[in-house]
Amino acid sequence: MESQQQPMANLRIVVERNPSDSRLSELGIKSWPKWGCPAGKFSLKFDAEETCYFLKGKVKAYTRGSSDSVEFGAGDLVTIPKGLGCTWDVTVAVDKHYKFDSSSSSF
Repeated sequence: MESQQQPMANLRIVVERNPSDSRLSELGIKSWPKWGCPAGKFSLKFDAEETCYFLKGKVKAYTRGSSDSVEFGAGDLVTIPKGLGCTWDVTVAVDKHYKFDSSSSSF
């Protein structure tokens, strides 16, 4: 595993559309905690890598310091890298399962 800091330009949100049921059960998604938010704009900073599976919602995420945006929502498995700052423009309220990668947390 690399311990080098990645330059901000390499931090990308990865979206896996409609993962199979076997992939979801392999990850143990149903045992992950849940989080939700209403529609609105939220400024977020990820201090650890987060993997989340969207049960409901629609989000357009704008990476801080860049013109890049990524859309994801219900049925998507999303990985957000440690160190990423972004603004979520939530157009449909979110309900998701999530997990932080303990090896990348800042404890």
